[in-house]
Amino acid sequence: MERPIRVLIAKPGLDGHDRGAKVLARAMRDAGMEVIYTGLRQTPEQIVEAALDEDVDVIGLSCLSGAHNHLFPRVTELLREKNATDILVIGGGIIPDEDIPGLKEAGISAVFTPGTPTSVAIDFVKENVKK
Repeated sequence: MERPIRVLIAKPGLDGHDRGAKVLARAMRDAGMEVIYTGLRQTPEQIVEAALDEDVDVIGLSCLSGAHNHLFPRVTELLREKNATDILVIGGGIIPDEDIPGLKEAGISAVFTPGTPTSVAIDFVKENVKK
């Protein structure tokens, strides 16, 4: 039997709004994935350390504070420094459309904005995770 996809859901920065992150975590768990939720106010360093400690396949970042252009790329930079580029990184939250190309250029594989069905994120993870 194949092991389930392991996902770390993280809230980088000072953003205290985590409803969307919790909804996605529950939906991914219900889809058969193992989900670790880091809680609020995590630094990129804490997120990457937790991802490596937990041997995850995916990091899901959620940001509603507007700091995504700094925090999300920092996570992918740290993963490169740790030779952990096999971890799929996705993001979501209140992210303007014009910011998405830069985030993808920085290594965020997909960005999900408000109103995206959880099934879209789940399907993306299942199709793109590196086994």
